[in-house]
Amino acid sequence: MAIDRLAARAQLETRLGTDRDDLDLLDRFDRYGEDLFVALEAVYDPSIITRLLDIMASAHTARDAALHQRDRDRVLAPDWFQRPSTIGYVCYTDQFAKNLKGVAKRIPYLESLGVTYLHLMPILQPRPGANDGGYAVADYRNLREDLGTMSDLRATAERLHESGISLTLDLVLNHVALEHEWAVKARAGDPAYRDYFYVFDDREKPDQFEQSLPEVFPDFAPGNFTWNDDLRGWVWTTFNDYQWDVNWSNPAVFCEYADIIANLANHGVDCLRLDAIAFIWKRLGTTSQNEPEVHDITQALRTFARILCPSLIFKAEAIVGPAQVGAYLGEGEHAGKVSDLAYHNSLMVQIWSMIASGDARLFERALSRFGALPTTTGWGVYLRCHDDIGWAIDDGDAAAVGLNGHLHRMFLADYFTGVFPGSDARGVDFQIDPASGERRTSGSAASLAGIERALASKKAPAIDLAVARYLCAYSMVFGFGGIPLLYMGDEIGMLNDESYLADPAKADDNRWIHRPSMKWPAAERARDTPAPNASAATVVQHRIRAGIDGLVAARRSLEALHASVSTRVRATGIPGVVVFDRQHPAGHLVQVYNVTDSPKWIDTRDLGGLDGDVVDHITGHRFDIGAGMPLGPFEVRWLTRA
Repeated sequence: MAIDRLAARAQLETRLGTDRDDLDLLDRFDRYGEDLFVALEAVYDPSIITRLLDIMASAHTARDAALHQRDRDRVLAPDWFQRPSTIGYVCYTDQFAKNLKGVAKRIPYLESLGVTYLHLMPILQPRPGANDGGYAVADYRNLREDLGTMSDLRATAERLHESGISLTLDLVLNHVALEHEWAVKARAGDPAYRDYFYVFDDREKPDQFEQSLPEVFPDFAPGNFTWNDDLRGWVWTTFNDYQWDVNWSNPAVFCEYADIIANLANHGVDCLRLDAIAFIWKRLGTTSQNEPEVHDITQALRTFARILCPSLIFKAEAIVGPAQVGAYLGEGEHAGKVSDLAYHNSLMVQIWSMIASGDARLFERALSRFGALPTTTGWGVYLRCHDDIGWAIDDGDAAAVGLNGHLHRMFLADYFTGVFPGSDARGVDFQIDPASGERRTSGSAASLAGIERALASKKAPAIDLAVARYLCAYSMVFGFGGIPLLYMGDEIGMLNDESYLADPAKADDNRWIHRPSMKWPAAERARDTPAPNASAATVVQHRIRAGIDGLVAARRSLEALHASVSTRVRATGIPGVVVFDRQHPAGHLVQVYNVTDSPKWIDTRDLGGLDGDVVDHITGHRFDIGAGMPLGPFEVRWLTRA
């Protein structure tokens, strides 16, 4: 049975007036309504549309004039997040500035970095105590009390908008805290809310599911189901026993989240990071990740938002393999209709792998498997984030370049914890798999790149090499295309910090080693030329900040970095040298990276036809490339024809 299209439009029209905002909404409904109907019909009973349009009309009426104008502006500039001028910054609000009012006071600092996209890590009200870094949400309509109120959120968003900065928040889709109102009502015996979750009377079904389900946190949350005495049943808990997976097959759950999205958009949020999106649809006999219904649901939510609040975009937190991640930006019938951004987790992993091995072959192989994106989308590109690094090396990719996937993953874990001979990295093991021995890694980008150890050695050559390695890695982030995401403090190379061990709520989770508070004195002096007697750490912070500033400036000058064009990673035949080739109508950009500590030579045959007079946008130098050019250790070149 299909949704009655004409009746749906009539229902919406009767709730609206005839002013410009109302007519704009109806125009967008006419344009995108079919995408909404098709996606909903793939998953739900047609009756869902009545409730959904009521939510849309109410939220539209509540949306303030400034946001309606922002919608109009963004409709006219839908590629705002794809532009080379878009620079991202990611932080925990309390670690960065204590609270939202503090964030507003730090806007000049963000402006000095060129930031135009700010992601504040989880700020919605979490459960008390252990809360998975804020991802166990107890209330989607309120903030952590120490961070501020929803009014503060709207005021902060407005201040950011005035400074040309868009605001991103997290929306956890897969689960809620057991203290959330829905779970409380379910535990109290309300059958309607019990259906908001996956609850089983005995172990028969859970045991069947477990046969194909992986464990996300095997160390402190083994298994995927938890017994609850109040429910008198087993509830699905993929991540932790206090995070209850919600039942997206229930249309009431879909409507709840549509209403939550509308409320956050009406408080000025420009982008929602869809946390754990890959997990939201369950199917027996599978890993219950990346199921087709995930993309139908995302299309329906995205189209709902595109009609209601077109200034809002979605970013998929889908940490999946190359074969699956494209679907989160849209493939086939969903092309361009689901998330606008997706994290390029594979790029992050492959950058670190290439630096550890000094070999670009695996990087080239893995990145070559990514097809072109829908031209209206882009990657969220990062070197480090708030999470650990899972060494997601595909066995087939490894075998294609003569490596054993398991052994290479073990090597990377050894290398980045400093166990491997000759490694300068200082990460720590996270979540060791008892069966395979493989483990993930925590650590700040600077400590993983060897800066922590180099500073401890007090040897200038080691420091120089570590800084060059770090900036080479970040150059790939800024040069790949998409939004480069600076994790808080990376602009000055903040190191691992073990102070989290003094906090009982954090001590059991070593990911907090790379989530320290912002070192404001260091950050504020990093732009100034260090005094002759300055410490080595101060000099390094200045050099890193200068390097990041240079990358921002170079990126903003190059239209070829617009995200609508994909990067082609090309083999060079030179060990440890990789080329990024961007064929854009505005100009051909060739980026060359030496990811080793040895000098190299690249000739023009490896530069995709680039010859004659060229400009290096990293240094600003113009020269005749002749037969080729030398590359120093970890040297980077971004080249265009002069």
